[in-house]
Amino acid sequence: MVLLRPLQPDDVEQVLEAYADAVRTQAIGLYEPRQIEAWAMHAQRSNDLREILLRGRGMVSCNPHESAEVEAFAVLDPIDRLSLLYCRGRSSRQGRGKALLDALETLALQHGCRQMRTEASQLSKPLLLRQGWTVAAEETVLYAGVPFVRWRMIKTLTNSAHG
Repeated sequence: MVLLRPLQPDDVEQVLEAYADAVRTQAIGLYEPRQIEAWAMHAQRSNDLREILLRGRGMVSCNPHESAEVEAFAVLDPIDRLSLLYCRGRSSRQGRGKALLDALETLALQHGCRQMRTEASQLSKPLLLRQGWTVAAEETVLYAGVPFVRWRMIKTLTNSAHG
């Protein structure tokens, strides 16, 4: 059972830990070691992630019968953009990403959005494709001076998007 709840300011430190864990445990084989470290350390080198977490609208996934530790999270910032979607390695492939996407797509739809957008890594792209997102463009960005390929993706929202 996946428990979702709104992201709270008190969750920020746990979410940042989950972010680094997700990158370090799941990017192996998809990215070079220097890319993984640059990406994982992004939260410590910049306040960008902390600001998104506090400004955006997010959800966290926790284990219902264990500690309230954050296992996965997703954030909209602004309301039509999936800004962050990460899951700790130990909790991946349990439906958390899909549940978070469904919740945030519903939230965006409730706020009048008819389309969502994001920039996807090699980690999130397969899940997004399975959930009906499409690739709009490929681009290269720098994290701490290290290049990364990512994909701009979009999804048209409908009231029956989660059936």
